Amino acid sequence: MKKLGIIGCGWLGNHIAERLSDRYEIFPTTTSESKIEEFKSKGYFPTLISFSDENSENMNEWKAANELDAIIISIPFSGIRGKQISMTTRQENVLKFLGDYKGQLFLTSSTGVYPEHETEFTEEDQSVENVESEYFLQSRFPDANILRLSGLMGGQRLLKNYNISNLDQLVNHIHYADICSVVEKMLDQQSKGKVYNLAAPVHPNKEEIINAQNGLPYSGERTEKGRLISSAKLIAELDFEFQYPDPRYFHL
Repeated sequence: MKKLGIIGCGWLGNHIAERLSDRYEIFPTTTSESKIEEFKSKGYFPTLISFSDENSENMNEWKAANELDAIIISIPFSGIRGKQISMTTRQENVLKFLGDYKGQLFLTSSTGVYPEHETEFTEEDQSVENVESEYFLQSRFPDANILRLSGLMGGQRLLKNYNISNLDQLVNHIHYADICSVVEKMLDQQSKGKVYNLAAPVHPNKEEIINAQNGLPYSGERTEKGRLISSAKLIAELDFEFQYPDPRYFHL
């Protein structure tokens, strides 16, 4: 059985692990001691490690790294909505942890790397070289895949459960199940050096979604203007079909 490492196995990492655990041995990292036994009970091989923003003279190479067929890095390295916050020390610690890893590598980034403009953004509108939180990895590992994720939704993460403003604003959301499917397909295809936006291709406004999730009709008109993230490249190159293309129905 192949082996998959997940650095920062939180909400999303757990979903990815659950999807792939019948095909991969799972090697998650966590900052929480309480999760170690939970992971072990699932048959995983966890490591307790923290990637702080402070210097860590004791950060060593991950002993399991060179046994792994693929690694997914799912910890934050930047602010939101294009506000890049330097986390140089955290980046350096992750690079030390990876050592001279040679397998397939993924970084979960964010569509927050695109500016707040009312237009449609493709991957070509923001190069990795101009995004510190992505380039630190791809400069060391040129074959690393960068997944720019829109707002993470699914399960209990539904818009109706939050205190929401700007109800007429169009959304860029992605269901965790589709992220898992993208990762699985890229693992199978041995994808290298890819940069993809992961956003559901339908962009309703917030009120439409909340009404749908509450079983209510929506009688308003959807604006055509907004900050939209295109997933066309992902769909074309991976021949990908979204399980949840419309955020109005993420609760179904």
